[in-house]
Amino acid sequence: MAQTRKEEFKYTKYEKARMIGSRALQIASGAPFKIKLTKKQLADINFSPLEIAKMEYNEGVIPITVKRPIPDSRPKVGAEQKA
Repeated sequence: MAQTRKEEFKYTKYEKARMIGSRALQIASGAPFKIKLTKKQLADINFSPLEIAKMEYNEGVIPITVKRPIPDSRPKVGAEQKA
């Protein structure tokens, strides 16, 4: 069974803000929506790119991913390793 992005990962508030803000900028620049909205729904949110991006995030269809650094526990090789 396919999981939504929200079920797979727990994003921090900073990652969430970055994803929604970046998507809102894309929408404001003319990117197509990833969710279906009626004209009444658009009028209710005053055509706000930020609100549309929040709705996309809540639906789990926002087309932005987060790369997190993974701690490297392997031993150092080369000049840093002392004999």
